Amino acid sequence: MLHLQSSPLVSLPKSSILDFSIAFTRSRRVSVRSSSSTVPEIDISDLASALQKKDSDAVREALDRLTEVGWAKKWSSQPYVSRRTTSLRELTSLGIKNAESLAIPSTRDDAAFLFTVVGVTGFLGLLAGQLPGDWGFFVPYLLGSISLVVLAVGSISPGLLQAAIGGFSSLFPDYQERIARHEAAHFLVAYLLGLPILNYSLDLGKEHVNLIDERLEKLIYSGQLDAKELDRLAVVAMAGLAAEGLQYDKVIGQSADLFTLQRFINRSKPTLSKDQQQNLTRWAVLFAATLIKNNRLLHESLMSAMMNKASVLECIEAIEKVV
Repeated sequence: MLHLQSSPLVSLPKSSILDFSIAFTRSRRVSVRSSSSTVPEIDISDLASALQKKDSDAVREALDRLTEVGWAKKWSSQPYVSRRTTSLRELTSLGIKNAESLAIPSTRDDAAFLFTVVGVTGFLGLLAGQLPGDWGFFVPYLLGSISLVVLAVGSISPGLLQAAIGGFSSLFPDYQERIARHEAAHFLVAYLLGLPILNYSLDLGKEHVNLIDERLEKLIYSGQLDAKELDRLAVVAMAGLAAEGLQYDKVIGQSADLFTLQRFINRSKPTLSKDQQQNLTRWAVLFAATLIKNNRLLHESLMSAMMNKASVLECIEAIEKVV
């Protein structure tokens, strides 16, 4: 899931813990490769401080300076995007599996959850029917009502079941890798396009990557997002879907991303027709998938860092250390 945020989530007081963190970041240095015998050190404390303060302009300026001295070589290395007419065949040729069903929300987790609930309660009900006396009547009745309640809630307010379904989905063997692959794609593509990252999470039910860009946030809220900025945000929004499509036969986490893209489209000028919106989605998936495929090692390095709960700064270092 992709979030665009312009301000800190919380306001932190000036405590001793915060002071310690800032003191630590002031001494943060990294080495860069050099042809000479002496390996120069690059001071990234400004970047660390800007990330600590969640200052979008300062983060961008720090990364721009680090690019000039040869450290942040991947930052904003793909600044130009240009929308064009895109076909499903191009997505398939690139390696996207089942390109025609990318926009169809997956029901894998929902179906598996409901099947398990109905199956388990039904089986337990059969066993409980062997209990003596009234217990053999009431217990199966109560167990059977669980399935009915779950089905009723799923029909009326499906959102109430998302926490349970999300917890159940974590039992799938590909769950953690799939989430990391999805969110790392948002992070990497945003970084390559020059959009700073605020934070991220791979926690169950809280999977997201937050962008920092006050200017874009103002354009979105005012409904004045132009075609150029819409294209950039569309590529980032579709990056997670593209990463899953390159790896798996079925894409699971596309619903929230498609909703985010639709929000951007609704806030853009000029208004896009239905065919233009469909083409934008296809092109954004193609562009994002191309970036991910061409930067596979960066994506894998970032995935590993995120799965190890690395900080945003450490994630950036994971990207930049790949030669």
